[in-house]
Amino acid sequence: MKKILIVLLLVVTSVGFSQTESDTLAIETIEDSKELLSSGDSLLLKTPDSLLFKTHVEAAVIDSLWLNELIKSPLYDTIPYVLRDDEKLVTELEELPTALLKERLLALDSKTPFHIEYNQNLEQVIKTYLKRRKSAFSVLMERARYYFPMFEEQLDKYDIPLEIKYLAIVESALKPRAKSYVGAKGLWQFMYQTGKQFDLNVSSYVDERSDPYRATEAACKYLSSLYKIFGDWDLALAAYNSGPGNVSKAIRRSGGSKNYWNIRHNLPRETAGYVPAFYATLYIFEYAEEHNIKAKKNAIAYFETDTVQVKGQLTFEQIYETLNVDIEVLQFLNPQYKLDIIPFIKGKNYTLTLPKKDIGAFVSNEDLIYKYALAEEAKREKPLPRYVEMNDRTVYRVKSGDYLGKISEKYGVSVSSIKRWNNLKSSRLKVGQKLTIYPKKMNVEPTKAVASTSKKVVPTGKYSTYKVQSGDSLWLIAQKYPNVSVQNIKDWNDIWRVKSLKPGTELKIYNN
Repeated sequence: MKKILIVLLLVVTSVGFSQTESDTLAIETIEDSKELLSSGDSLLLKTPDSLLFKTHVEAAVIDSLWLNELIKSPLYDTIPYVLRDDEKLVTELEELPTALLKERLLALDSKTPFHIEYNQNLEQVIKTYLKRRKSAFSVLMERARYYFPMFEEQLDKYDIPLEIKYLAIVESALKPRAKSYVGAKGLWQFMYQTGKQFDLNVSSYVDERSDPYRATEAACKYLSSLYKIFGDWDLALAAYNSGPGNVSKAIRRSGGSKNYWNIRHNLPRETAGYVPAFYATLYIFEYAEEHNIKAKKNAIAYFETDTVQVKGQLTFEQIYETLNVDIEVLQFLNPQYKLDIIPFIKGKNYTLTLPKKDIGAFVSNEDLIYKYALAEEAKREKPLPRYVEMNDRTVYRVKSGDYLGKISEKYGVSVSSIKRWNNLKSSRLKVGQKLTIYPKKMNVEPTKAVASTSKKVVPTGKYSTYKVQSGDSLWLIAQKYPNVSVQNIKDWNDIWRVKSLKPGTELKIYNN
């Protein structure tokens, strides 16, 4: 009888969920666990009382699945960088004795405008990172290769210490689509209202909080304003995390002290760990070589990309089909486009970032690419969502069976917001009543589109074979044959989803 050992760690540590396996069988759903039990296989759970296991097997699997979801969630990369007190290591680290750490922190303090003084709490954070997160920092260094030059350009423009670039690691782990549990978004984790304050707009298609360049400029403006208020970069960092009000209260409660370490105990718990997390990250990046931490692999560099303003709506799939730029590359370089679609809106200047090697091909074939995109959109069966700005107002007429909770869910807003917008003193609604709503869910009304009634027809006659060359795209290949479209090539070769064309791949081309 097969035995599967599942060791569940019911606390998400800074490293993540750990699972020890012996003759492992994948369990991905509750049904999997039921099937496993009914098949006669046994599960051994490492618990103080193994007799309780069979009663709670499904609960244990639920715990396992939920922890797995947390790890895969974009939240996972942002939460662990601020350690709880019970996560910090107290033990000594052979590669970093306390005396050496003090010497290095003193060196950092001498060349930065921050107060990077040694204390036991900071030592524990640094050693915890080194003990548990070396591989994570290798990944971060890979991402930094692209983002840090962009950050430094903006930080220098606004006369902000270049070391602030490490703040984006604490905020988002350099993931532009990272979203916190309270709704902050992007590399610099802007809340919606704060983003609007610094001209980061949100629509059905675009979230400018995830635009690396625009969000970085907004972060610089915000940090500059905070420094003007406090006159101290440590306090500006604390205010960036918890708001100027909380820092001001901490100063008052600390007898007027404006030294971060003196007011730290009066700051919110998360903020108390936030600045040490920043210092620890700064230390590890500055002394990465001494700790044998290297970038995991070579990512695309910032200087290897270029940007062009779009003159018509384009989807990532259309760009792939015409230029053969991988969808994953387009998503990495253009994370602000939520639906993988770059809209064309009057008065908006939306841009497309591409590897430099592909910019020339795009500019040279720009008119043909837009013409192809229009032809593809005309054949689209399912309409695209309507473009709506986040602050657009809509008027909703109450229908039979409606209630505030149902309406709030439809538009992605809170019940209290609906009541505030409409001066409602109770939750009672009348059929026909008009409600003013500023929706956050944008795709409630589709745009009109031309429906296609054509069916896929795959010829059965003679065909020629085309061998894919380096630099080819579906669109370029279609141009080589009269009356052959990209969709024809997809249908004839069972290309159901977007994928890279590998040189040497053979494609069937029928005579149309």
